Amino acid sequence: MQRRTVITALATASAAVFTTTMLAMTPASAAAPKLSGIDITGSSIGPDLHLSYTNGKPASVKDFRGKLVLLFFGFTQCPDVCPTALSRAVEIKRLLGADGQRLQVLFATVDPERDTAPLLDAYMRAFDPGFIAVRGDKAQTARTASDFKIYYSKVPSGSSYTMDHTAITYVFDEQGAIRLALRHEQTAEQCAADLRTLLQPKSPSNFLKGLFQ
Repeated sequence: MQRRTVITALATASAAVFTTTMLAMTPASAAAPKLSGIDITGSSIGPDLHLSYTNGKPASVKDFRGKLVLLFFGFTQCPDVCPTALSRAVEIKRLLGADGQRLQVLFATVDPERDTAPLLDAYMRAFDPGFIAVRGDKAQTARTASDFKIYYSKVPSGSSYTMDHTAITYVFDEQGAIRLALRHEQTAEQCAADLRTLLQPKSPSNFLKGLFQ
């Protein structure tokens, strides 16, 4: 009986040592990657637009399956926030190199009263010909902004007005699922690093399998 107890104790100790060793030898890449943006995977934000392209056709994030989509809400007469966000998107695309072709930027106006289709097209071309603008009437704009938790408000300015609005960029993965919220203060380098993480293919690890072959 004593012999059996000793054997059992040794077996338990050996199993514990094996488990500890395996954990220590597991590659660091198995850990969840650290993101600069806010991980909103599984969120009910959105999930899609109620707007149209500048040619009048209904717009959908699903139209860009196979690409990462960056969605930003703003307006063409924005003095600083919107140009900064779009210029950052240009730099993100450059930093991604060849993977920049797997990126689609969407700009949703919160000022449909002034942001006509021709004006939006010209505004996109000023940053990148591949960027796409979407718009709607007041009701469609309000519904889409509400779905994406975007605040916007008309603010009197002299004889005209400006717009206050949430300055955040949403990221959808290549399957059309919302994944990240990029803060306005993040650098292009930080954003590009986050996007590279989403672009990396997920494959099961063969680490332990290889040990027993």
